[in-house]
Amino acid sequence: MATMYGRGRGKAGSHPPKPEKPLWIKLSDKEIEEIVVKISKQGSSPAKIGLVLRDNYGIPSTKTVLGKKIQKILDEHGIKAESHDMISLEKRITSLKKHIEKNRKDQTAIRGLQIKKEKVRRLEKYNKKRAKK
Repeated sequence: MATMYGRGRGKAGSHPPKPEKPLWIKLSDKEIEEIVVKISKQGSSPAKIGLVLRDNYGIPSTKTVLGKKIQKILDEHGIKAESHDMISLEKRITSLKKHIEKNRKDQTAIRGLQIKKEKVRRLEKYNKKRAKK
C-alpha cells in the first residue's frame, strides 16, 4: 500500500518461491520432452501443450521441471510453432470483418480492425527481425 503523503510504495513484500521440481512427478526429463514433441506434432500450440501437461500428466510447469520453456523445447527439436498472440489476433480480425459486413456504419469497429491489422504487421516485422538474429 502507498504511503499517505508520499509517492513511494515501500519495499516489495514477498518474493516468488524458488522453482523446484515437484515430488509427485515420476517422469524423467527426456520423457517429458518426448511428450511435448508428440503433442506438438498433433498440431497443438505451446499454450495448449502446457494445459495438456498440467491436466493429463500433472506437470505444473515445464520451466520449473526442465528449466526451459515449451517454445525452447520445440525450437531444439526443429518444430516451428506459431505464436499464440498472432493466432488470437487473426481470429479477432476475422470476427471483426464479419461484424463490419453486417454493420457497415460501425466506425468504432472499423477503427478497431485497423488497429488489429497494424498489430499483426508489427508482430510480423518483430518476428522477422528476431529470426535474422
